Amino acid sequence: MPFLLVTVVPYTLLAGLAVLVVAAGFPVTELLPAAVWMVVLYRWREKPAFFAGLLAITAVMVLQNPLYGLFTPVPYIYAFTVLTWPWRLAGVGLTAVVAGLAQASAAPGMVVLQGVIIGVNVVMMVTTAWVLHTADVEREQRLAAMAKLEAALEENAGLHAQLLVQAREAGVLDERQRMAREIHDTLAQGLIGIITQLQAAEQRHEVPAAWRRPFDAVMGLARESLAEARRSVDALRPAHLETARLGEALETVSGRWSALHGIPVRFTATGTARPLAPAIEVALLRTAQEALANVAKHAGATRVGVTLSYLEEEVALDVRDDGKGFDLSAPRQEQTGGFGLGIMRQRVEGLSGSLRVESEPGGGTGVSACVPWRSA
Repeated sequence: MPFLLVTVVPYTLLAGLAVLVVAAGFPVTELLPAAVWMVVLYRWREKPAFFAGLLAITAVMVLQNPLYGLFTPVPYIYAFTVLTWPWRLAGVGLTAVVAGLAQASAAPGMVVLQGVIIGVNVVMMVTTAWVLHTADVEREQRLAAMAKLEAALEENAGLHAQLLVQAREAGVLDERQRMAREIHDTLAQGLIGIITQLQAAEQRHEVPAAWRRPFDAVMGLARESLAEARRSVDALRPAHLETARLGEALETVSGRWSALHGIPVRFTATGTARPLAPAIEVALLRTAQEALANVAKHAGATRVGVTLSYLEEEVALDVRDDGKGFDLSAPRQEQTGGFGLGIMRQRVEGLSGSLRVESEPGGGTGVSACVPWRSA
């Protein structure tokens, strides 16, 4: 309901009519009933009873003086804004009768003409009310249809997103199954062959003392790699994370790597440890393992540092060495020795994280991975 239409306009018309009545020499007291009704019952101006009383007062005023037909727009306003359908039609029709009486007073004694004037007022205003009501109904129907359409579009968008997720999950599942078959048929079988040959060689010939340490290391690596390959096939967590959290697993991996390669590794954990999603723990553990493997293959380092930092919004892993480093601007340096850094980057960025590599010739290498701890 328009605020100004029911709070300002009627009272403005009443004030203007009072000025006109005084100018015409009529007693302004004839407007007092309408003024008192509108002021005293202002709080109830949106009630049907307010309209009914105001219309009755207007009819009495018009019968007393046709000049007060100028006041009939006020009950029209309340009839159109206060009354609900179909009472609005009756209110508009009765107000039209009162307005017609004021107009018909210009033809005294001409009953037929007066009836025509009143009838024209009624038909015109009732038709207007009907047309406006029809427009309101059509507008409400359009709004309802638009709301249904928007709801349908939202539902379709949700279904589309769900289908995309299902298709993506199906694709991921297919790819995992394919990779599992490849791991089983190639890596796992190859590692089994290596272990078998090593065992056969150990049974046929006594391993020289000088070879015992590297021989046992190769055997241990082969068995550990076979176990990890089987866990990958079965989609299990890495063995180091089955009974330990990420910090403990990184410390264990660093210690084993140091014992295997004879390079001191200092592991440090900073910040307040918090539970992490399994996907984050796996990604950071694999990143550390790959970074250490690159150090062993390419760096020629004498010291390595592994740092796990629990930050306010992220968990960060840093692996740094004092090795020979490399030129980051050289083509495809990240692929040195295979696709290790590329795979690390895919794992980390798949969790909305970032992987940064810092290195320079003779200045060592640093690999830093940061993952939001709420990302999975």
